[in-house]
Amino acid sequence: MAPSRRLSNGRSPLVNQQSQITSFFSKTSSSRSRSPSPSPSPSPSPVIPKGSHKTKPKLTPTPSPTTPSPIQTKHKKPLLVIGPSSTSPPTPASDSTSTPKSVKKCYGQEVVDKRIRVFWPLDQSWYEGCVKSFDKISGKHLVQYDDADEELLDLANEKIEWLNETARRFRRLRRSSLIEDEDKANLEGVESEGNDSTDEDWGKNAGKEAIEDVSEDMDLDDEDDEEEGVESAKPLRGYSDARKRKMSGEKLGSSKKSKSNAAVKKKAFKVSFDVNGGKLMESTNNNDSGKPSHIIGNVLMGDAAERFGMREAQKFRFLGEQRRDANRKRPGDINYDPTTLYMPPDFLKSLSGGQRQWWEFKSKHMDKVLFFKMGKFYELFEMDAHIGAKELDLQYMKGEQPHCGFPEKNFSMNVEKLARKGYRVLVVEQTETPEQLELRRKEKGSKDKVVKREICAVVTKGTLTEGEMLSANPDASYLMAVTESCQKNLGKQQEERIFGVCVVDVATSKIIVGQLWDDLECSALCCLLSELRPVEIIKPARLLSPDTERALLRHTRSPLVNELVPLLEFWDAEKTVCEVKDIYRRINDQPVSSSLKEANSHAINSSVEDGLGCLPCVLSKLVSAGDNGSYALSALGGTLFYLKQAFLDETLLRFAKFEQLPRSGFSAIPDKPYMVLDAAALENLEIFENSTNGDSSGTLYAQLNHCVTAFGKRLLKTWLARPLYHLGSITERQDAVAGLKGDSLPFALEFRKELSRLPDMERLLARIFASSEGNGRNANKVVLYEDAAKKQLQEFISALRGCELMIHACSSLGVILENSESSLLHHLLTPGKGHPDVHSVLNQFKDAFDWVEAFTSGRVIPRKGVDMEYDSACKTVKEVESSLTKHLEEQRKLLGDTSINYVTIGKEAYLLEVPESLCRSIPRDYELRSSKKGFFRYWTPNIKKLIGELSQAESEKDSKLKSILQRLVGRFCEHHNKWRQLVSTVAELDVLISLAIASDYYEGPTCRPIISGLSCPDEVPCLSAKSLGHPILSGDFLGKNTFVPNDVTIGGSGHASFILLTGPNMGGKSTLLRQVCLAVILAQVGADVPAESFKISPVDRIFIRMGAKDNIMAGQSTFLTELLETASMLSSATCHSLVALDELGRGTSTSDGQAIAESVLEHFVRKVQCRGMFSTHYHRLAVDYEKDPRVSLCHMACRVGKEVGGLEEVTFLYRLTPGACPKSYGVNVARLAGLPETVLHKAAAKSQEFEAMYGKQKRGSEDKEFIQNWEDVIALIQSLVEIAGDLSSHESAESIGVSSLYELQHRARMLLEQN
Repeated sequence: MAPSRRLSNGRSPLVNQQSQITSFFSKTSSSRSRSPSPSPSPSPSPVIPKGSHKTKPKLTPTPSPTTPSPIQTKHKKPLLVIGPSSTSPPTPASDSTSTPKSVKKCYGQEVVDKRIRVFWPLDQSWYEGCVKSFDKISGKHLVQYDDADEELLDLANEKIEWLNETARRFRRLRRSSLIEDEDKANLEGVESEGNDSTDEDWGKNAGKEAIEDVSEDMDLDDEDDEEEGVESAKPLRGYSDARKRKMSGEKLGSSKKSKSNAAVKKKAFKVSFDVNGGKLMESTNNNDSGKPSHIIGNVLMGDAAERFGMREAQKFRFLGEQRRDANRKRPGDINYDPTTLYMPPDFLKSLSGGQRQWWEFKSKHMDKVLFFKMGKFYELFEMDAHIGAKELDLQYMKGEQPHCGFPEKNFSMNVEKLARKGYRVLVVEQTETPEQLELRRKEKGSKDKVVKREICAVVTKGTLTEGEMLSANPDASYLMAVTESCQKNLGKQQEERIFGVCVVDVATSKIIVGQLWDDLECSALCCLLSELRPVEIIKPARLLSPDTERALLRHTRSPLVNELVPLLEFWDAEKTVCEVKDIYRRINDQPVSSSLKEANSHAINSSVEDGLGCLPCVLSKLVSAGDNGSYALSALGGTLFYLKQAFLDETLLRFAKFEQLPRSGFSAIPDKPYMVLDAAALENLEIFENSTNGDSSGTLYAQLNHCVTAFGKRLLKTWLARPLYHLGSITERQDAVAGLKGDSLPFALEFRKELSRLPDMERLLARIFASSEGNGRNANKVVLYEDAAKKQLQEFISALRGCELMIHACSSLGVILENSESSLLHHLLTPGKGHPDVHSVLNQFKDAFDWVEAFTSGRVIPRKGVDMEYDSACKTVKEVESSLTKHLEEQRKLLGDTSINYVTIGKEAYLLEVPESLCRSIPRDYELRSSKKGFFRYWTPNIKKLIGELSQAESEKDSKLKSILQRLVGRFCEHHNKWRQLVSTVAELDVLISLAIASDYYEGPTCRPIISGLSCPDEVPCLSAKSLGHPILSGDFLGKNTFVPNDVTIGGSGHASFILLTGPNMGGKSTLLRQVCLAVILAQVGADVPAESFKISPVDRIFIRMGAKDNIMAGQSTFLTELLETASMLSSATCHSLVALDELGRGTSTSDGQAIAESVLEHFVRKVQCRGMFSTHYHRLAVDYEKDPRVSLCHMACRVGKEVGGLEEVTFLYRLTPGACPKSYGVNVARLAGLPETVLHKAAAKSQEFEAMYGKQKRGSEDKEFIQNWEDVIALIQSLVEIAGDLSSHESAESIGVSSLYELQHRARMLLEQN
């Protein structure tokens, strides 16, 4: 039976509305009135006498519920009985027109769209809004308040004012009313199942603010209400804010108008925790540090400080200077743990049961914000309430204790907001209802007065799986664990770092794990960080080197950092393997169908001899690799420990998609299938982020990104970060891109149009796989009031529809295979190959139930033959019903009357209705149940037995129906590998089409690059481009046809492998370097290049040094940063690399800079012999390499003229021209920058003076050197003549000093070397 409901016209008869809230956080025995109404009566009487109240009729049930008016249908919201108040209302504003009580005026359509102010007596406040419409049938107006709340009003019965001012927008008060008195808790007749507040120990704490159970459509019927036998109508979801606001005794008008609780504290509210290296929030302005604070590092200001500061300073002294962790260690002590808190015994004794429960959770998680579930609301208390008010714009509740909250339906939105701002959110859910608590107390003798609550989730930046912002942003939010070791490389006789790395995208269940051998500058790690930009870092405490810490700091964007205790929390390889094996054994031991085990076998190594049979292949290889995989496994261990705290470890591993880290074995570049783009290349070439504001506009990714799916966009990023290196792979992708152009393009565009309707299938599937096994917030024991099953069903149907759409789209695109020879397209579009054949599987789900009806109703009614358990239950019901029908026939024969039939009266079904004339023939064992004129109704013993069986069978049927969704999802998950493969195929097709149409956005001609391999080891790699344009710069940036294309040739037979580039400042040197590097990346990604022709030998790595930037956080100057990047080039470049150096050496003196530049260029040209471009303003370099065939001298052309005043005016031609440029024309740039004329003339004169002096010194030094050399030669010859004369006089050789001969030999050698 449904619980009884209090009869109501939509008005609650309660005065004391706040008992569930007011007792939770204060423990006093006050008996004073808790009524929020400003009535002078001290008695907390639950019922307001009718005569003492001004009844204010609102929306009541229409006399004809079958045909309600449109407005009533849309805004059916029960409202409150509002009584008069002894407190006078606020004075109306002068610009308003008041309607006196004594005058009743009828309003109609003429007031629609007018501004209005309505008085709410219990609030003693006026609320402003606008009249939106008029319902002629009911005579009521729909008023929309400025906080977006709406209600129907009979304006003739309301105290109103008409306004002339424009609308003020106020934020809705999410939680403005509190319920008072647990014995009188029926708020607008909400059903009793949701009353989770009567379990708390409210009664002894009357009079102060606390929490429990106020909610939108909150269920608060209790036993007293049921005994009264009063019914009430259940309100519709979404309209209870206004109801609670009218009930509340809090004067909300002022808070709504001033918003002092939310706006003021934004100015200087500071909350920061440095927990395990983690940061909750950056500090903001702190202009009032002298105010009392509730926790260390938390500063309240404005109204919040006045309202709560004194209480927190007095009540929470143990949070200030006396603070200790759970082990009673003080800040500054060794192993002090700031995430825990020691609470003094006297403080614990002062707490109620509900308070104690909250503090028990909080004291173990001081670094987290608690979302504490109470009924249908998540509550935030004490220090967490300040964060909720500041970051979520929640309103403080009435009282001296900080407290705010929000309804269950806003959970995803608010948890995502806090997580994205860097907070850790601890979700504490109810795992017991009040009825279950009462049963536990009776059966087990428990003395608990509060329902059980458990931690069900820890949500951070890296563990978000759903939310509006996540849905809008396709970029992956990576969680990265890093561990490190330094070892001696015996081959190179130098130290190198070994990094173990584990990267997790929780939203897609992707785990990338591997081990890196890196240099001392952490080049490989920096490369990985720049590519992935992890939002959260996990590291072993005090184990990483300072260089690694600096790399993590420099190449990430304010990630959340988590430090774990080595071995205990950040597991080693051995512990990790044991834990992972245990998880997979538990997964495999669970009862699953054979098809699921078969699906898992694709990802799991079948060999069990070495005990690795339960591990995925990637992990098995790492285990088998010994020391070469131990650090990677340790990083995985740190990740799993962290995810275990968030209840995600087993969920993630069950359907995880493992990948090996692409940069594992970083030093062996030629053996890898990808070109390497290090951190400097990704940043200097602006592949993903521009240097202006860090977003993607103006980047290569933005230029190529025409993908229509979120998972396609993520794949494109992966392709750009790792262009192909193997010739065959590049050609295969080029063929596929070409196969999607021309005649195939219309089919490709239609394919994109279909895909544009898809949700993010990769993330959606991951959520469905995770929900197949209930844990965390999805656990069966968690008490949720939101229709979670309906939401899960709708997501499941969305996934089915998405899979159907992808299959249909791929099938439609398959027609292009007739005219395409691309092996990749044939692989992707042929069912059973790259495109999984899941059509039959999907049809099973399509035949299983009606998708449209299930999506709308939120309930699955399976068709016959779909679910054996449900079919069996249905069969049992039909058998019982058949027995009842057969029994009816028997009774008709027995009594001799075919008119006898079954009837249902009230809740009694299958009553045998017998005519009065046959009553004497009725057997004695028939039970008379009721009668009407001329008829008697009976239950036979057999009917009673069958009714019992029918009730049990129908109960079993309902039970099976409720669990049908989980069984269907489980069956869907059996094919998880196929669904993932389908998504992967569609993503690849999406990216290929994006590359195919990207060439239409280039300016000028485009071509398919020719990728040529090297036929012999001695062949020189080449790069040749004709009319090479810029992939990104176009008419949108510069104006149409303003970019000047250039012919570029580097390497190859008969050509220099290096270009030494000179030219004027702003002449386009850096642009040329970038466009050549970007064109190489495009070619090896498989895309077309903006050029008439482009030929290249594959490049294994691009090195680029460009721009002046320092790294102050790492203690590196601009020049040091420049040289560190150059050092990486010198040590890692091969003959297949491409080097681009822009003005190397400008960060120091001219002599030193020129010396370094020439030495570096010499190394690349003579030793590495790679392709490269070297732009410089050191014109002496051009002179030195003028006759070197390995270096081509080029400059960016310009035209120089004279302006008034003798200053040179330079016109940039942006044309790559053979030969060196005589000067850099820097004064011209100074003129363009607007330097004063006097400064310009002085600079021009000084420039000419320096050039003349440099030229004289050069010629003078050459002359002096020549003269000095001849003098030395003459002196040497004279000495030799003297010795020859001595020998001719027949003097003994002994008499000629040996030292003299040695001296002459030395002088001769010196002269030879000088000449």
